Amino acid sequence: MAVSRRVTSCTRLTVAMAAALALWACSEEPATQQASDAAATAAAAAPPAADAAGSSAASSAEAAVDAQRLLNADAERGQWLTYGRTYNEQRFSPLDQINDTNIDQLGLAWFVDLPTNQNVETTPLMVDGVLYLTLPWSEVLALDAKTGQQLWHYDPQVPGEWNINVCCGLDNRGAAAYEGKIIFGTLDGRLIALDAKTGTEVWSVQSTLEGRYSITGAPRIADGKVFIGSAGGEFDVRGNIVAHDVNTGEILWRFFTVPGNPANGFEDAAQEMAAATWKSEGWWETGPGGTVWDAITYDPATIEEKYGLHSFPRRKLV
Repeated sequence: MAVSRRVTSCTRLTVAMAAALALWACSEEPATQQASDAAATAAAAAPPAADAAGSSAASSAEAAVDAQRLLNADAERGQWLTYGRTYNEQRFSPLDQINDTNIDQLGLAWFVDLPTNQNVETTPLMVDGVLYLTLPWSEVLALDAKTGQQLWHYDPQVPGEWNINVCCGLDNRGAAAYEGKIIFGTLDGRLIALDAKTGTEVWSVQSTLEGRYSITGAPRIADGKVFIGSAGGEFDVRGNIVAHDVNTGEILWRFFTVPGNPANGFEDAAQEMAAATWKSEGWWETGPGGTVWDAITYDPATIEEKYGLHSFPRRKLV
């Protein structure tokens, strides 16, 4: 029997999107005039599509993010092109129009009711005037950043019974944008690419192995690849990180963070060395863990993908 995961409209979570907040003028003009002024202020306060330093922000195509824009993301002050904003994951916005001298004038420009009663742990992407955010149950929403109008909503229809395979909530921490696609993972282990304009599916692949794996982290895109890990360290899984082709979703390689059953051999000398540190009988049957459930970063200076406390040179894996 399928387990329902739907919620009624009366249990929806109401949030005010920070990207749509505007400075309201303090005056004693009539309410109608104040509303007009507030709308004008909101339009003026909205971040530009990009600074002049942005490489292709003027493009009319949705999610027109390429490798060059990702490398120069810090120069595009009004954008949030990738998880953490830039490859160095500082999560700091250089915008300064709202500051400690006018924060007391901050008012609500618009709000959106999200169709969920679950925790929302996503970091929205802001790409050329569109907000892309993920929701519990791996749903994705695209909103007009100026008005809050919903542009599209995608539901990957994760089976409700998959909840038993998730340790700590039904959340999703974010998506990735690249060359007209919005890419994200699902609780049941799929990696999906959507058309950024329409929200329709471009490709979908199973990224995780068989077992109690789930994906709650945001993908990282670099060098034409999508890097994604998975959760499940609380169960009988073996941690790994996967590289997918960004255009097709094809799995290019899989790197295990911990060793598996010694009887099956080891992928490399490091796995064999690590296996010697497990002393209990049948440790590989209960699952050695080591999952890469979040925190994948990319260092273009050293050409390394990093996850958790580990890093590895790209050239040794492709």
